[in-house]
Amino acid sequence: MIQKINEYLETLVQEKGILYDAMRYSLCGGGKRLRPQLAMLAGEAMGGEPMEALPYGAAVECIHTYSLIHDDLPCMDDDDLRRGRPTCHKKYGEAIALLAGDGLLTLAFSVASCAPLAPEKNAAACRIIANYAGALGMVQGQTMDMTMQHASKDEILTMYTHKTSGLLRAAVGVGAVSAGGHGDELDAFAKNLGIAFQLQDDLLDIFGDAAVLGKPIHSDEKNEKNTILSILGAEETKKLVLEYTEAAMDALAPFGKKGEKLRALAESLVERKM
Repeated sequence: MIQKINEYLETLVQEKGILYDAMRYSLCGGGKRLRPQLAMLAGEAMGGEPMEALPYGAAVECIHTYSLIHDDLPCMDDDDLRRGRPTCHKKYGEAIALLAGDGLLTLAFSVASCAPLAPEKNAAACRIIANYAGALGMVQGQTMDMTMQHASKDEILTMYTHKTSGLLRAAVGVGAVSAGGHGDELDAFAKNLGIAFQLQDDLLDIFGDAAVLGKPIHSDEKNEKNTILSILGAEETKKLVLEYTEAAMDALAPFGKKGEKLRALAESLVERKM
């Protein structure tokens, strides 16, 4: 599945020039491809053909990649490494990196709106992506991350719901739409999975191996970011990872065997090292 995703992503950034070079550098530079996988597996769980969800999942991956490019900029997290390579702005400069992110953001809607599915499905997919990626979703979460000081546990979890869960919810939403669903059938699964995923990220930022992660550790501490870890400590945070993962699993119960692949993917994220 990941190979098919990577091959498809390559087709989206074939144009020549420095802008597309930077877009391709970030989009095709590796990664877990979690969001396209979720879209495809959600479509399958809903009784659809996984490959039909690929354009929608790829659109969410474009959004995710743009967010990483912008996150790494000096005005935000100021990171030098991403996936074991220089960040986009370190390789191409801040202006081109900013524009590469903009290019990927708008490319996402071109890909989703032109998918070879029914127009009403494409419209629904674009709406879901916009809602979860924009000021009501991921961008709102990023804003909270940049501006909150001395946040409570509940405030941080709310931020995670927007910042990290947002694009996972978009991914399963568009996957459901590709199979003829309304888009919210797997939302509880993705919401809880996203929080568990971010909590695990917090742990890896302190206890992970930078060589395995492909990026520096202790970046949250350096940037004085609010995390659950700073409030609860490592052991309680690990418990929360398991609690939210179990909640995600519980949300798959109505899908029975059709949800097994989603369940396996969620389980693999609990003990991930990168």
